[in-house]
Amino acid sequence: MSETRLYKISFINKDKVYDIFAKQVYESDLYGFLAIEEIVFGNASEIVIDPSEEKLKAEFTGVKRSFVPLHSIIRIDEVKERGLCKITDYDSGDNVTAFPSALGGKNNSE
Repeated sequence: MSETRLYKISFINKDKVYDIFAKQVYESDLYGFLAIEEIVFGNASEIVIDPSEEKLKAEFTGVKRSFVPLHSIIRIDEVKERGLCKITDYDSGDNVTAFPSALGGKNNSE
């Protein structure tokens, strides 16, 4: 019996937090990037359709492999079941603060 691994990846993109599920996650040959392949979304046969997941599905349509900068990764979990893929606002009042970014993010006040 072969067990398929499934990963939940949370990362920041344009002041939003993306939560997606994928079957393959690994360090890319492109220095400083994580490669994400085989992104998993809900079945088209499900009765309830989530608009945020549909937005993600549309954004990743036709994408074979996505490269995410390592400094954008918040967390990677190996999970047993797929959960909800979603996009949320980065500044949601959590007690988590991002490292300052050389790209001129919100926390670059110095």
